Amino acid sequence: MRARRSAPPRDWQQASRKVAEAYFPHELTPLGGGRDPRLTLHTLDLGPVLVGHVGWGADVRIACDYPGAYEINMPLTGHLESLGRHGAVTSVPGQATVFRSDTPSEISHWDATCTVLGVKFDSTWLAREAERVLGTDRTALRGTLPEQLELGAGPGRGWRQLVGSLAAHLHDPHLFGDCDLVREQLAGAVAASFLLAGCPEAGAGPAPRPRAIRRVVDQLHDDPGRAWTASEMAAVAGTSVRRLQEGFRQWVGCAPMEYLAGIRLQRADADLAADPRRTISEVAAYWGFSSASRFAAAYRRRYGLSPAQARRG
Repeated sequence: MRARRSAPPRDWQQASRKVAEAYFPHELTPLGGGRDPRLTLHTLDLGPVLVGHVGWGADVRIACDYPGAYEINMPLTGHLESLGRHGAVTSVPGQATVFRSDTPSEISHWDATCTVLGVKFDSTWLAREAERVLGTDRTALRGTLPEQLELGAGPGRGWRQLVGSLAAHLHDPHLFGDCDLVREQLAGAVAASFLLAGCPEAGAGPAPRPRAIRRVVDQLHDDPGRAWTASEMAAVAGTSVRRLQEGFRQWVGCAPMEYLAGIRLQRADADLAADPRRTISEVAAYWGFSSASRFAAAYRRRYGLSPAQARRG
């Protein structure tokens, strides 16, 4: 996983260029006098998803076409005013403004106290994820997403907490290392959670038939160490993520990811007993756990003791 750090810019042109390199080319206009920029810019790159903190430290106006990507800005402080398709949109902490890809938009006032937690999605990739997660045609995404997302309760709050947990690592760029498996799973989780929060009516419908559930169950047992995402499981079932979750709860009694974690723990437990030469970290990585500590916590919840205690026993 890669993170960018930014040295303080000397002037507005340099500040604008640094943000453009991380996010989008844009037209920046300082407002209300000649205050120099006090740029905040930290980003975390998950491939098709970019998470970051951005603040200008001054009142500015920004015009942008958002080429090839969606941008969702969540103010952590202050407020963000923009001109949407149906008039003005003002977002404050607890809300997010959604900017559509390849659509001219204007942030009419990014106030001096405003720092946003921003998420950038590659538009082609997000459309493909929407097809899997929501079970809709990928061309329908642009018309389905709202201009503003409430983050105080329900799926919106869950998505905000997920992104916030990633943002907590912006100042620790080496925490995860450059691990593609972890990056893919985190990007898929951020996208699925956002789509379910932003498109609550899409993907609803009857649960998949047991045959579809069996297909997923069989593939999970065949390859539990694979970097499965919820959308990939839904694709195997030929349905949306929401319908798959409903079907698993109805027919299996738990969520798909919970079922997968159970398979992985069973396989890892068998390996711990069968081959004492392999370290706990090696066993955890082989069966798809992102870290030894996460594996140990899940193992303790399931078996009541740590992997090391189990091996000694």
